[in-house]
Amino acid sequence: MAVKDQGDVFTPAELVDGYSEACPHAAYRDLAIRAPLLERPDDGVPVVASMADVLRVTQSRDVRSTDGKAFELGGQRPLIPLHLDGPEHTRYRRLLDPLFAPRAVARYASAVEELADELIDEFIGAGEVELYSAFCQPLPSRFFTALLGLSRDDLPVFLDFKESVVRPAGGTLEEQREFQRAAGGRIYEYLAAELERRRGDAAPRPDLIGGLLTAEVDGHRLDDQTLIDICYLLVIAGLDTVASSLSLLIAWFAQHHDERRRVVDDPTLLPAAVEELMRFESPVPLGHRHLVAEMEIGGTAYPAGTKVEVVWAAANVDPEAFDDPLTVDFARSGNRHVAFASGFHRCLGSHLARLELRAGIGQLHRRIPDYWISPGHDVEYTNYSVRAAENLPLGFAAVGR
Repeated sequence: MAVKDQGDVFTPAELVDGYSEACPHAAYRDLAIRAPLLERPDDGVPVVASMADVLRVTQSRDVRSTDGKAFELGGQRPLIPLHLDGPEHTRYRRLLDPLFAPRAVARYASAVEELADELIDEFIGAGEVELYSAFCQPLPSRFFTALLGLSRDDLPVFLDFKESVVRPAGGTLEEQREFQRAAGGRIYEYLAAELERRRGDAAPRPDLIGGLLTAEVDGHRLDDQTLIDICYLLVIAGLDTVASSLSLLIAWFAQHHDERRRVVDDPTLLPAAVEELMRFESPVPLGHRHLVAEMEIGGTAYPAGTKVEVVWAAANVDPEAFDDPLTVDFARSGNRHVAFASGFHRCLGSHLARLELRAGIGQLHRRIPDYWISPGHDVEYTNYSVRAAENLPLGFAAVGR
C-alpha cells in the first residue's frame, strides 16, 4: 500500500541507457552505481539511488515528506500520515500502526482468499483472461472497501478517484493537477457524507472507519477533517498499489515456468518469493523528499529547501546492497529491500499488502497452477507513478469450478 508523491514522472531513461518499462532492472542497477554523480537534467534535482544514500536520506530528521506548501494526489490538505513529519507524524503513526500490524491483519487472510475465489470462478472455465482487470484490480479494491466499511456498489466511485489522482489526464502538469484536484474534491464530499451518516449510527460499525471514529490522539477524538484526510490516503493506497504489485508478480511467474512450478509445488516458498519479487519489480519506483537543513549528497552540499528524488527501485538492485541483484533468488538471505520505502515514512500498510499478495497469488496457484502469457499477445507495462502490468493476457487450461 505504499504511495508515491505524485509529481512529474521520472525514469532512468533520462539518465542511463538501456531502459525499458518491460525490463527496467539493469537500468536501475546502473543508476544505483552512478547516482551520486547525477542530477535530473531538466531541473537539477539530485537523484538519490544507492541503498546507502537512500537510507541516509530517509532516516534523517532533517528531511521531510513535502515542502509544506503543495499536497499531491489531489489533496487540499496534508494527507495523514504521508504528508506529516516530526512529532505530529509520530502521533498519527502511533494510532494507525497497530491497525496494520502483522497480528492485526492476519485475521483477514480468509476474507482475501474468499474474494480471490469469487473472482477466479468468473474466468476459470474460459482458458484465457486479461488478469489485471479480472483479478489484480478488483481483488484489493473489493477487499479494502469492505475493510473500510464502504459499499461495494460505490466501488466505481473509488476506482475513478484513484485512477484520476494516480494517473491524471492532461497535456500539461497544471492540467493534470487540476484534474487531480477535481477528483479529490469529489471524494472529499463523498467521505464527508459518509461520516455524517456514520455519526447517526447508534453504535460504531465493526470496520476500519468505525474504529477510527472512536480512536483518540492525545486524549481527543478525531474530528471529521482529520478522519477524511486519513481515509483519503487509505483509499488510494488500498486500491492501487496492491493491484499493481499483484500484476507485476503474476506477470513474472507467467514468464518463468520453472520458478512458478517450484512455488506451486511447495507453497511454503511463497512468502519468500513475494519478498524477492517485490525487491526485483519495485512497484513504487521512486518518491520525493525535501531537505530542511543542508545535506551532502554525492559529494555536493545541497541547501535547505532542496527537493530530492529517492529511487527505491534502484536501491533494490544496488550491487553494494545485494549479491547478484539482477537474479531472482527465492532463497536470498537478509533481503532488506525498500520496496515499501524506508525511514520514517515506511509504508503504513506493508503487512496488509504482503498478506493480500500471498493470499491472492496462493489461491490463483491453487486453482490455476499452470498459466502463461497468451500466444500472440504481450504484457503491457506502464509507469505513471506506480509501475504495473496493466494489460496481462493469460492463457491456461480451462477447468470446471
